[in-house]
Amino acid sequence: MASEVEYESILCVKPDVNVYRIPPRASNRGYRAADWKLDTPDWTGRMRITAKGKVAYIKLEDKVSGELFAQAPVEEFPGIAVETVSDSSRYFVLRIQDDNGRSAFIGVGFGDRGDSFDFNVALQDHFKWVKQENEIKSSQAADSGPKLDLGFKEGQTITLNIGQGKKRDKPRPQSSGGLGLLPPPPGGKIAPPPPSNHNTVQPSGGAQTECLLELDSSNSNTVVQSNPSSDLWGDFSSSASTVPPPASRQESSSGNWVQF
Repeated sequence: MASEVEYESILCVKPDVNVYRIPPRASNRGYRAADWKLDTPDWTGRMRITAKGKVAYIKLEDKVSGELFAQAPVEEFPGIAVETVSDSSRYFVLRIQDDNGRSAFIGVGFGDRGDSFDFNVALQDHFKWVKQENEIKSSQAADSGPKLDLGFKEGQTITLNIGQGKKRDKPRPQSSGGLGLLPPPPGGKIAPPPPSNHNTVQPSGGAQTECLLELDSSNSNTVVQSNPSSDLWGDFSSSASTVPPPASRQESSSGNWVQF
């Protein structure tokens, strides 16, 4: 199988970049751009970042002729090939290599913060793509492995027993001593309703009624005696007195029979 052909792609180009010789690192605290001679750079040119496969290359070239001054291969970012300084975001330390494998550390700086930002983003995007490619290849390798065959072989059968299981009797709860259910109340016997308040009020009501009747009877006697309408009874008695006694009636009737 033929190997895949790798093409070189350009990630970023910056026309102005300064290169500085840096002193050896004094301690593990990192590099400081203030220790460099920032006013007098040792070289000035352009930067071109390219990628070939998974490796990125930072190339320092002449502005006019395009002649290569130095290059720094970057296999991971952040890493030893590209380091930041502790006192500025516009300056970096690159590890350059020649064709013989010899390496050296130089300082590079940008005049604009936007250029340094683009430099960082170009490297981050490239290695993010490399990480995704590695994940895809690992997943494909896992899928290409032997898979578990769960299918039936030729002539293989299975037997299913559906609805032939024995019915299990549900266990009846056994009452333990002193913890069983309470017996139901005796049937047919209903407790009488509680006495209502009407029974207690009736005697007092009857006594009040008798008192009222006595008051009415006494009042009626007094009214008849003092009422002037009693003269009507007098008229009735006077008219009744004008009627002849029964003796005179008999005499008159006997006289009439005699005359007949």
